[in-house]
Amino acid sequence: MSPLEPPDTHHVSAAIGWLELGNPAEAGEELARISGPALEHPDVLETRWAVCAAGRSWEAALDLAELLVVKSPERVTGWIHRAYALRRIKAGSLQRAWDALRPAVEKFPKETIIPYNLACYAAQMGRLDEAWEWLHKAMAAAESVNRIKQMALADPDLQPLLERIKDL
Repeated sequence: MSPLEPPDTHHVSAAIGWLELGNPAEAGEELARISGPALEHPDVLETRWAVCAAGRSWEAALDLAELLVVKSPERVTGWIHRAYALRRIKAGSLQRAWDALRPAVEKFPKETIIPYNLACYAAQMGRLDEAWEWLHKAMAAAESVNRIKQMALADPDLQPLLERIKDL
């Protein structure tokens, strides 16, 4: 894919800035200024997904994440975003999110967030031993085990494992 060029790069940067300021509406306005061919650039797709997620427009977010996986399957974010949206759409579920993210384990073996999210999904589905295994895989892939532990302690999805996590 060719690199994103100005002024489109400026619009993406401005949209990210608006998102950081908590204003997804202005971020969307900024993205509306992007030229037609650049709308499917991976950087633009990721920013568009973030705008949809901020606005809880999960159906649109799912469409963008699926397009990102197709256009740039080497980007882990598309896989994560797709699973995240599949959990939240009207017809979504933890199982659909799990099924979408599980193949990414082999594709991105060094990524921490994939096994971490799988641990969250498994815990919420009541598969606690499996969740515990995935959490350990996330820690094994992480640069900082303590950072993963702190995330896990604060994560409502991992509440069923709270006592085990405290003992790490």
